[in-house]
Amino acid sequence: MSVSIDQSFITQFESEVKLAYQQMGSKLRNLVRVKSAVTGSTVTFQKLGKGEAAQKARHGDVPLMNAVHSTASATLSDWFAADLVDKLDELKTNIEERQITVQTGAFGLGRKADNLIITAALASIPTAQNITSSYTTLGSTGFNKSYAEGVFGKLNDNDVPDDGNRVAVVGSKQWNMLLNITEFASADFVGPNSLPFLAGTTAKRWLNMLWVMHTGLPTANSAASRTCLAFHKSAIGLGEGQSITTQIDWVPLKAAHLVDNMMSAGAVRIDDEGVVRFDVQD
Repeated sequence: MSVSIDQSFITQFESEVKLAYQQMGSKLRNLVRVKSAVTGSTVTFQKLGKGEAAQKARHGDVPLMNAVHSTASATLSDWFAADLVDKLDELKTNIEERQITVQTGAFGLGRKADNLIITAALASIPTAQNITSSYTTLGSTGFNKSYAEGVFGKLNDNDVPDDGNRVAVVGSKQWNMLLNITEFASADFVGPNSLPFLAGTTAKRWLNMLWVMHTGLPTANSAASRTCLAFHKSAIGLGEGQSITTQIDWVPLKAAHLVDNMMSAGAVRIDDEGVVRFDVQD
């Protein structure tokens, strides 16, 4: 056998492509108020103010609450995650290029939906809903039990319903800090997470709130801390003119398939008192 036989060796490539590490879709879409199939460029969410009971005199008129109606509107924006798959390139590979392009694009749009929700929740949030100022020392040293109770207490102070629809979103480092709290880490204190859409998501139910780890939260104070948030499902709205969808078209001029993932969506904070911002050391 020739000593140069190594020049004839072949290389076998695995047909399964390892996608880049990324958040696989939206974690928050199902945790907020969603209005789908919106017609138009904006979507309006209705809000009714608090009612108050009053007495009436004998034979007098029944007093009216006159609860105040208000609205919150979100402007829909169009988002695309597309790529071209050359026809002849597909002949040279043994991978399902169109399939993995669909997956990657859908994951990217899921992250964008979460970004819209987070941005709307924090945009111009009233000072009263930012508890960091009253927990500065705790926030700068990490997320501990007292700080978690402060977040929980702020929602209670605002009469936010404790109906299982409260959500707290924290970063990866803040999640690790929470694991140092015995009541958070122990199964004796943590309720079951039975929501099917959170399968594979780092989430726990504690204090009757769903705590979710998310890597898309912004930083604050020159990146020294992470801006986290807690909210009630009804306090944030996501409008969708078109939910995430995929279309594959043949483009003759490119001699390629255009794999186009797209959505039209917008988010808005509906009720200020239902959203709390808190910054924690990062």
